Formats: sequence, structure tokens, C-alpha cells
Amino acid sequence: MPRFLHTADWQIGRQYSRFEPEDAVALAEARFTAVERLARLAAQESVDAVLVAGDIFDAQALAERTLHRTFQALAGFSGLWIMIPGNHDAALAESVWTRARRIGAIPDNVHLLLTPEVALFEEIGAAILPAPLTQRQTHRDLTAWFNDAEAPPGMVRIGLAHGSVEGQLAEGIDASNPIAADRAASARLDYLALGDWHGLKKINERTWYSGTPEQERFKNNGAGQALLVTLDGPGAVPQVEARPIGQHGWYAWRQQLSVASDLDALLEELDKLPPMSVLDLTLEGQLDLAGHQRLEQALSAEAGRHRSLQVETSELALAPTDEDIADLHADGYLGNVIAELQRRQEAESEREVAREALGILAGMLSARQPDHREESQG
Repeated sequence: MPRFLHTADWQIGRQYSRFEPEDAVALAEARFTAVERLARLAAQESVDAVLVAGDIFDAQALAERTLHRTFQALAGFSGLWIMIPGNHDAALAESVWTRARRIGAIPDNVHLLLTPEVALFEEIGAAILPAPLTQRQTHRDLTAWFNDAEAPPGMVRIGLAHGSVEGQLAEGIDASNPIAADRAASARLDYLALGDWHGLKKINERTWYSGTPEQERFKNNGAGQALLVTLDGPGAVPQVEARPIGQHGWYAWRQQLSVASDLDALLEELDKLPPMSVLDLTLEGQLDLAGHQRLEQALSAEAGRHRSLQVETSELALAPTDEDIADLHADGYLGNVIAELQRRQEAESEREVAREALGILAGMLSARQPDHREESQG
């Protein structure tokens, strides 16, 4: 009864240039941690092997230290690691894999399958049919040979491939590295472990994408997991269970703020987010001064609670009420300045600067109010 962990798309070496340097480093580091978590899970579940369906590395030109760290992260599981190269780490004549071997980084329990031929693992009762990529893109189905491949009776047949299952992409997209949607059936596979799509996806009961174990895109696609797969024997329907691996959830929100209840709802949802999330927040509409101050305080607290918080407010206007302005005691010149900043928010080219200036001015005036009250009472 073979039992294994299916994972893919580790993308070790991925860069996060859109983030602040501190966050970018932490997100890159999280990919090593994800591999360590995979190893611990494999050991805890006593699986027979970990199947890695390509894109272990994000690029070919990585530092030797990165290669050593990747394979050292596997140490928590001493069983079989069975891997194929994907499109980002294709097995070129000179590749990240040839360098890893040259420097002695690959442990003995890691089996890198670089040729399209049946690999027998009699100790676990499995015949692995790999479709390794030897170039970044191809327009022929590298799993086609699976159909005619022979394996000893009594062993489960497991396919391992990296590419796009036909008919699963949006219409009009020219998919490279195609894989027939019925390959598991035509090749009599008990399970087809796929990589390339970064989200978890079931194609059919025997064909699955595991997705990347550490989410790195603002998509709600089940990323950040691995698949625990159990086969009762040849021909049995696999039992597939998703297990969480990743540290950081990624969320992209767009929120319209018009009334106080909109802000209340936003702050409530922010409070529900798991800590150490990666959040991209776009705010539109308008807020009065009290709402603006509440928002700023909440965002400051959330920034300390999460891995990254990026907020876009260019379409959010600050609209002080008559009561706000009266409370600021902004008569004469200051009143004229506030009115001018309000007017400038109407121009798209000046909206963000005017809103920020109005917020700063309002904050300064608000901070001075207690002093005025104390003077009047003295």
C-alpha cells in the first residue's frame, strides 16, 4: 500500500522585487522553510517517498550556497525523494542540476529522473514514469510515451510530469509543455503527479496538481499545500488529502469606502486575517477626518502584524465634514488652505498629494486642540 507526498514548484531562488527589502528577503527564506516543513510532514506520515514534479529551482543561475541549502532542507526525511526538472530548472546540457552534482550537493536518497524511461523502486512497490523537461518549452506532449511503457505486474504506475493539461487554460492561450487530459487513463496510471500550476487542482481522480507549498501570488487557488496520496494497490482509486505547508497567505483586496459602516466592515475583516499574511489593499471612495484617523491607526497596527502590507489610496479622498473643520478651529488662512486642498482632490493628477497634505494638516491641527482647551481653562 504505497503512500507518498506529492509536491512541486518550490521555486527556490525566487525574487520579490515589488516588496520592501526586508519583506523580500523573508519571503525568499520562507521557500526554504516550506521544504523543511515538507520533510517533517513526510517523516510524521511515514510516507514511502516524496514526489517533486518539477521547478524545484526558480532559475538556472543560482549561488552554490542556495543549492546546498535546498538539499540540506530535505534532511528531516531520510526516505526517497524522487524529482524531475521543470521549465524553470530544465535539464539543459549545463544546468542547475549539473552544477548541483558537480559540487556534491545532492544526497544519496534524492533520485533525479532525467530520462524518459521507467524507474523501478521495488522497495516501495512503485514504477515511476517521468517526463523531465530538457528545455524550457516544448510543444509536444512529453508524457505520450507513458502509454506504451511496461512495468512489472503488482507495482503501482505513477506518472511524474510538469506542464499544462490540455483544455484547462483560458481560451486563446497557447500552452507550452502540453499534457493530454486523459493521460492517466490512456497510460493505465494509478496516479499522475503534476507540477507547473501553482495552485492545488484536481483534474480527475487520478490526476492532480499539488501547487506550490509556499504561496507567492495574489490568487485564491489553494496554494501553500502538499498532497498526501495513498494507493491501496494497482488499479485502486487514490486517496488524496491536502495538507497545509505554507507560512504566508496572500490577499488582494479592493474596498470602496463611502459611509462609516464600510470602514467598520473593513477593519473587522482585517482583524480576521491570519498573522504574517501578505496583503495588497486598494482603497477607493472617501473618508471624513475621524474615519481617516481610525484607518491610519488600524493600518499601522496591521503593518506590524503581517509580513507585508501594501496600501494603495490614490483613489481615496479625505472629505472633512463641516463639523470636522469647525472642531479644528481652522479659520482665516488655514480655512482657505483646507478648502483649496479639498478642491485639488478633484483633479486626478493632484488627488493623492492633496489628500496626504490635508491629512497631515488635519492631524497637526487636531493634535493642538488640547493645548487650546488647557489655555482657555487656565
